[in-house]
Amino acid sequence: MNQTEKQILELFLPEGILEWFDVTSGEKTKEKVLISLIEKNIPPVTEKHRGKKVVCAGFTDIAVQDFPIRGRRVELVFRRRYWKVEGEVKYLKRNISLCSKGTQLEQEFGDFLKE
Repeated sequence: MNQTEKQILELFLPEGILEWFDVTSGEKTKEKVLISLIEKNIPPVTEKHRGKKVVCAGFTDIAVQDFPIRGRRVELVFRRRYWKVEGEVKYLKRNISLCSKGTQLEQEFGDFLKE
């Protein structure tokens, strides 16, 4: 994706989302716009993980409703990664807030609806 395309996408996606996700697809129907994104393979390693093998162990999909575009509802599907660290039981996961607390709405959209 070139810089112009990225700047245009940033106008429609939640702020800062392209820092952690790549857009994988987009489709439009009469009723909705569906945008799919996948988390970048950048494990959230800390100093205690240095020197250990860290591999992507799988994905979890999260669907979030966002502001309508051109009269169509918008659904963002985030494919979240989790990583396995050699010798550890717990999985690593990046702490990225995708939706408003207690909803399946993007934070900014949730705040908008509260008003």
